[in-house]
Amino acid sequence: MAPTRTATRGALLALLLVGASARSTSLKPALVTTPRSADALAVPSTFDVDGALARNVVQKSIPRGGEEEMTLAARLKVGGYFALWYILNVVYNILNKKYLNVIPAPLTVGSLQFGVGALYSVLLWSTKLRAAPTLTPEGKSAVNKVGFYHMSGQELSMMSLGAGAVSFTHIVKALEPFFSAVVSALVFGKWMHPVVYLTLVPVVGGVAYACLKERGFSWLAFYTAMGSNLAFALRAVVSKSALSAGSELGENLNSVNLFGLVTIVAFFQSIPLFLLGEGLNFIDLWKSALGDSTSADLVKGLVISGLFHYLNNEVMYLALSNVHPVTLAVGNTLKRVFIIVASVLVFRNPVSVQAAIGSAIGIGGVLLYSLTKQYYEELEKKAAEEAAKPKGRFGRK
Repeated sequence: MAPTRTATRGALLALLLVGASARSTSLKPALVTTPRSADALAVPSTFDVDGALARNVVQKSIPRGGEEEMTLAARLKVGGYFALWYILNVVYNILNKKYLNVIPAPLTVGSLQFGVGALYSVLLWSTKLRAAPTLTPEGKSAVNKVGFYHMSGQELSMMSLGAGAVSFTHIVKALEPFFSAVVSALVFGKWMHPVVYLTLVPVVGGVAYACLKERGFSWLAFYTAMGSNLAFALRAVVSKSALSAGSELGENLNSVNLFGLVTIVAFFQSIPLFLLGEGLNFIDLWKSALGDSTSADLVKGLVISGLFHYLNNEVMYLALSNVHPVTLAVGNTLKRVFIIVASVLVFRNPVSVQAAIGSAIGIGGVLLYSLTKQYYEELEKKAAEEAAKPKGRFGRK
């Protein structure tokens, strides 16, 4: 199956858009550190996920909601990141579905996609289009861990898609915000208001209901999808901690460079996995695919799908550098609605009333989450301002 010229042109356009977005943040730290929060940037020597992973890094530098107070321009920029992330992810899912149908080897295809992203990052650094990052020992440890979570989450997702119905995998993966909420609270040591967590219910429930088209239950699909949720939650939280640590973990370690390093690590870690899982079977699958396509067409298609896989995740990291991991997980869950819409437009799948209702509930839940979170953050901010006011002789203001 040969890739269309539209996909090739789309990849070039995506490169320009992502490059422009990344350039605006390439010389800026992930978070602007204020004097009040400067003492919070002490990186744990182990950087382990053991209940105190990044608490010392972000406990004071990140508010309870996990996001710095943003201006209107900053909100519009973050909104642009989410929009671009959705577009790139929809294109990636379409291309990935097409080529996995031709070459049903998810572990090998996933590893090759990591390799494309790793090569892309190295080319940018070697040509000095981006300043190459350098890592401290703590930074190397953090990148290795994030790389493992990234590789595990991606490979487990592809295994789940291959083991059961696509809709079933999306239902299970709609639970990601709950994983992210728990992991974020344990790592950052800060919990949001309970009502904010309750607003995740319509987000997850609505998207799950929209995806509930087939009921082909598979324990392998269930376990791998749940494992993917945990891996991606850990990836987001540990990445946020690394971005918040500033120069303590290395130089030029902004969001796009961090993801480049993570992709390289994920590529090398995925090689033993696909060799053990699929090994020489990939060669036979490749030969059988040549009946409908040439080798050049297949290589070109895999490169383009790998490029879209990398770019959509790089933009996701640009968004993560500005928002809380739970907010990112909510956006990731809502993204499934856009994938459903794209599948309707591209593959001519009919939209059921159930899918429409579930999508509407999910979108409404995202709006409710955003407004509720903003409301309680404002209350907390006012309470902090009141507590900071000087008091009179007898404790009165």
